[in-house]
Order: sequence, then structure tokens, then C-alpha cells
Amino acid sequence: MADRSLIAVVDDDESVRESLPDLLRELGFAARAFSSAEEFLASGCVDEANCLILDIAMPGMSGADLQVELQRCHRTVPIVFITAHGDEDLRPRMLTRGAVELLFKPFSDTALLVAVQTALSDN
Repeated sequence: MADRSLIAVVDDDESVRESLPDLLRELGFAARAFSSAEEFLASGCVDEANCLILDIAMPGMSGADLQVELQRCHRTVPIVFITAHGDEDLRPRMLTRGAVELLFKPFSDTALLVAVQTALSDN
């Protein structure tokens, strides 16, 4: 089997960490899940991930904080943000800051697939 793109999922919600990697695997990707930005940074997966699906609102380091940290360290992994909080003004702000997409929970499998494919094609 050809190498599959590794998608890292960072979300403090256990149900998201369980369901999203399963969906990504069904769509043909490799996936790893992390419960926090700090866990992701400590994992060594930063240099392996081809795309990051990142919750914005998490305890400790937020998704936006992780994006800033990755930029500071010159790590260029494309980010698809996901959130259950926020309004439509949040999306353009996150895109301006370099995100590939911002999806509001609950989002469709199709919307996720399109966002990940866009992230991988830009990478």
C-alpha cells in the first residue's frame, strides 16, 4: 500500500478524538489523535503530520496558540480548525492567520474531506 498522509487530530473532546480518526482512516488517511496542543507538541508527530485538524477552544494552549507556536518554530503543517464555539466572524480571522479552513461542529464528512484534500494539495 502506498504511504498514506498522516492527519493529526487535536481536540480535548474524547468523542471527537475517537470518531474523527476512524472517519479519516475510512477515507484513506492515516490518523493520530491528541487530547491537547501540549500532548501534540511533545509527541514528535509535528514533523510527521501532513495536516492538522485542530480544535480552537481547548484548556491550556488553545488551537490558535498552537498555530502561533508552530509558526514561531517554522513548522509548516496545514491546519484545518474545528470549533463548536464562535461565530461567522471567526472564520475569516482564522483564514487570514493562515488556516486552510474553519469548520463549525457538527460538520459533514464531505466538508471535512474537502478541507483535508485542500490542505494536502496546498502542502
